Amino acid sequence: MRTRAGAAPHGVYSDGVNTRTVTADAGLEPVDGSEALAALTAAAAELEAQQQPAWPDTAALAEVIETLASYPPLVFAGECDILTDRMAKAAVGEAFVLQGGDCAETFASATADNIRDRIKTILQMAAVLTYGASVPVIKIGRMAGQYAKPRSSTVETREGVTLPAFRGDMVNDFAFHETARIPDPQRLVRAYHASSATLNLVRAFTTGGFADLRHVHDWNRGFVANSANQRYEKIAKDIDKAMRFMWACGADFDAMRTVEFYAAHEALLLDYERPLTRIDSRSGRLYDTSGHFVWVGERTRQLDGAHVDFVSRISNPIGVKLGPKADIDEVLRLIDKVDPNRTPGRLTFITRMGAGTIRDALPALVDKVTASGATVTWICDPMHGNTFESPSGYKTRDFEDIVEEVRGFFEVHQSLGTIPGGIHVELTGNDVTECLGGAEKIIDSDLEKRYESVCDPRLNHQQSLELAFLVAEMLGQA
Repeated sequence: MRTRAGAAPHGVYSDGVNTRTVTADAGLEPVDGSEALAALTAAAAELEAQQQPAWPDTAALAEVIETLASYPPLVFAGECDILTDRMAKAAVGEAFVLQGGDCAETFASATADNIRDRIKTILQMAAVLTYGASVPVIKIGRMAGQYAKPRSSTVETREGVTLPAFRGDMVNDFAFHETARIPDPQRLVRAYHASSATLNLVRAFTTGGFADLRHVHDWNRGFVANSANQRYEKIAKDIDKAMRFMWACGADFDAMRTVEFYAAHEALLLDYERPLTRIDSRSGRLYDTSGHFVWVGERTRQLDGAHVDFVSRISNPIGVKLGPKADIDEVLRLIDKVDPNRTPGRLTFITRMGAGTIRDALPALVDKVTASGATVTWICDPMHGNTFESPSGYKTRDFEDIVEEVRGFFEVHQSLGTIPGGIHVELTGNDVTECLGGAEKIIDSDLEKRYESVCDPRLNHQQSLELAFLVAEMLGQA
C-alpha cells in the first residue's frame, strides 16, 4: 500500500509506445512485482468468481487473454496515484466527486459525437457543482471500459424462447437470437480497442480547449435560458459574476482550458481485468491499467470471492457498491481486506439505497465505518435503488426519486458530521426518454419515443444538468 512520508522519488513508466517520467508516492517502498503477479494468478485459480460468462471455447479465451496481456496499458499508474490523492481530498471535504456515464457502453455508441456529448454533459455538471461546493470537482467518467453488466438471471426468455442473458457488448450481443447470445472472447479484444479509442478522444477533448471553463459556462447559460430551467438562473448569474471577478483580478484563464478527467468502470469480467494488470516499474506494485478507478458491485463483493481478492491486490483507487442490506460487520471486514493500511483515497463506498430507504439504512453504516477509524470516500448512487417497471413495460426511474435519494444522502451526513463526497450517476449526453420527470416532465407514454439503453435507464442531457443545479443548491446549504 501507499504511504506518504519522505521525499518523492521519480521513475519512468512506459506504455509500450510513449515513455513518461512520473512522480512516485512519497516513501513508497518497492516490492517484488513478479511475486505479486504470481500470487494474483494463483488466487484466480482457487477463488470463485460470480457473474462470469460461460465461455464455450476455452482455447480461444486463452489466446485472447494472451493477446490482451501483450497490449499497452490504457491508463498509467501515475495517473491512478494522482486520482487516489484527489479522492483523499473528497473524503475530507476538500473536493467533490462527479462520476457519470453510460449504464452499459456499446460498441455502436463509441462514436465521436456520443463521446463528445457525454464529456460535455459531465463538464457542464462539474462547473455548476464546483460553484455549489466551493471546492474542486473530480470528474470521473463511467466510460472506456463499462462494456459488461451483471445480471440477475443467466438466461432471458421472450415469447417462449430462452437464450443466454445479454451480459454487455464485451461478452455477447443484445440481439435476441441464438448466435448473437453466445459469449465470444474476441469481444474482449474489441472492448480494449473501443476503450483505447474512447480514451484518446477524451484526452483530446479535455486538453485541447473543448473543456475551457468559459465555453462550459456559455453552454450552461443556454440551459438556463430555457423557460423550464429559469429557477436556476440565480446560480448561473452568480457563476457569471464570479467569472467576471476573476477576469478583473487577472486570473489566468488559459489554465482553465484543460481539466483532469478519469476513466472508471465496474471490474466485472476478470478475464479482461487480470491480463491488463501490470507491474509499475517505479514500485513493483500492481495496477489494473484498464481504468483509473474500478469498483466492485453489490453482486460480486463477497469477502471470500475473486473480485474482492482482485481489487485488494491492485493499487488503483477502489470503489465498492453498498445496498440497503449491507451487513456492517461484513463492511468493516471488507475495509480490512481492501484497505488494510487505511490509506486516504484508497477506498470509496458507493451507496445505492433507494429514496425511501436511505435515511434509515445509511446512518448506522456511516457511523460504524467512521468509528472504525477508516477514512473512506462516501459517494451516492441515486440510480440503482430507484428502478422500477412502468405501466407501459419499460424499465425506468423517476427523476424525483433520484433527487430525493441525493437529498437524503446529504441529510444523513450532515446529521452525523461526516462528509458527502460525491455522486455517481448513469447519464447520457443525448436527449433520450428513459427516466420519468424532470423539468421536461417526461411521462410514461414518452418512454417509447427515444428509449435507447440496452440495460438500465439513464438521465438525459437536460435531466443531468437539472440534477447538477439541484445538487449545487444542496451543497450551498451544507
